[in-house]
Amino acid sequence: MLRNQLLAMLCILTATFAGPSATANAAEENRRLTIAVGQAINFLATARAEDGSYSGHLGTGITSLVTTALLRHGRSPQDPMIAPSLVFLQNHVQSNGGIYQKDSRFRNYETCLAILCFNEANREGRYDDLLAHAEAFVKSIQWDGKEGHDRSSTSFGGAGYGMHNRPDLSNTTFLIDALHSLGRGSEDPAIQRALVFVSRCQNLETEHNDTKFATTNPDGGFYYTAAAGGSSQAGETAAGGLRSYGSMTYAGLKSMIYAGVGPDDPRVQAAFRWAKKNYSVTENPGMGNNGLFYYYHTLAKALDAIGQEKIVDETGVSHSWRQELIDEIAERQLENGSWINENQRWLEGDPSLVTGYVLLTLSYCRTR
Repeated sequence: MLRNQLLAMLCILTATFAGPSATANAAEENRRLTIAVGQAINFLATARAEDGSYSGHLGTGITSLVTTALLRHGRSPQDPMIAPSLVFLQNHVQSNGGIYQKDSRFRNYETCLAILCFNEANREGRYDDLLAHAEAFVKSIQWDGKEGHDRSSTSFGGAGYGMHNRPDLSNTTFLIDALHSLGRGSEDPAIQRALVFVSRCQNLETEHNDTKFATTNPDGGFYYTAAAGGSSQAGETAAGGLRSYGSMTYAGLKSMIYAGVGPDDPRVQAAFRWAKKNYSVTENPGMGNNGLFYYYHTLAKALDAIGQEKIVDETGVSHSWRQELIDEIAERQLENGSWINENQRWLEGDPSLVTGYVLLTLSYCRTR
């Protein structure tokens, strides 16, 4: 009893003398987050179609993403905002196990997002079979040595827009996210294959990356794809290297962590150095406002995965990234509760998609 009393007094003294302002700041940030989330959910309640979809004309991906976000903010699978969307997605389960709009080019994206959604909603094994078939499907369309692309190929291990189109880091990171959510770790062959591809999309020469781009722009960041001659959405350097940019660097960092790469590995250290040097919550570094809200999501998920509460930029300034993201996102919220990117590239002119990205981002931002 005395020990418990002493501990209680110590907690009070610590809160009183060591950090009352920090406690107050955390409470205020969580209050702002809660308000932003509530307004966003009110918007989404008006944006959902009668069939349970969000922007269904764009495929199933946005519905999966938004529904996952709502589940992560405490809604149950039986909630009136959730249940119709799950039915909508179930109606798009294909005979091959994939979950996508028929004839979609985005079979990997849509199925991986559906895996994240149904796994979040899974209770008492209700979606076990659906998830097992969906997992088998996304693994079947991974570049795993078929059609002559063995381990020596820059396409090996990646995921993309089908077997006849080159893979990319964005598709591949969604594949890794989906498998990670199902509890697959570094021992999973598909994860290990994906790690081969991810490592080759980094501007860093290592035993895992001997592509021609590894030494041309060796800044440790990531770009879109090393396959089919290589490509970066941020363009090329004067020397012909592929420019690194924020959303792909955080996607690469997160993917390596999920694949079991440790914090002392040169790949992780180099990526984190790039992240610190280029830290920003006002733009997607290297891309401006292109894909800004996709970037917010990858930043938050990666820094949460690596266990970083603060990030020190190249000038030595320490940033509480969760608080800074909450502040920036709250400032950008529209009166109707949604968010939208004035730069509409990559569908970020769609308020349901962007609001879904924000809710996922905020699910990693509640101050501890």
